Amino acid sequence: MGMDIKQIQDLIKFVSKSGVNEVAIEEKDFKITIKTNQEPTYVTASVPVAAAPMAAAPQPAAVTPAAAPAAVSEDANFITIKSPMIGTFYRSAGPGKPSFVNAGDEINTGNVLCIIEAMKLFNEIESEVSGKIVKILVEDAQPVEFDQPLFLVDPR
Repeated sequence: MGMDIKQIQDLIKFVSKSGVNEVAIEEKDFKITIKTNQEPTYVTASVPVAAAPMAAAPQPAAVTPAAAPAAVSEDANFITIKSPMIGTFYRSAGPGKPSFVNAGDEINTGNVLCIIEAMKLFNEIESEVSGKIVKILVEDAQPVEFDQPLFLVDPR
């Protein structure tokens, strides 16, 4: 099966724009690994992980279009988990399956929060923080942009 040269070129462009520094795809008779020379933005254990929380914390609520109007000072204590890539956001592993997380859930580092489908690849997005999900900012099966806020987490 494999990929044609156009698909590989598109994948390379996608990887360089997404901010990840390595992507590996392996099938029965085909394997491709794409590495960029960027500083690693995400920890990868075969799946991309949400962006580093410290850089995300100062974002004001006004930047998140899906968020209900809230006082910026109230959100200042929350960590925003952002999308590490462009794709389609899914809250569960499939139709009829339970959501990975819901508002009010306690999460720990490494918990799967959602799946983002990009170029027919389903990427489990894991948390880099522990805390409580305050708000889910994206509806299930909606397209998301790179760096778009997905979850608000109270780290306390």
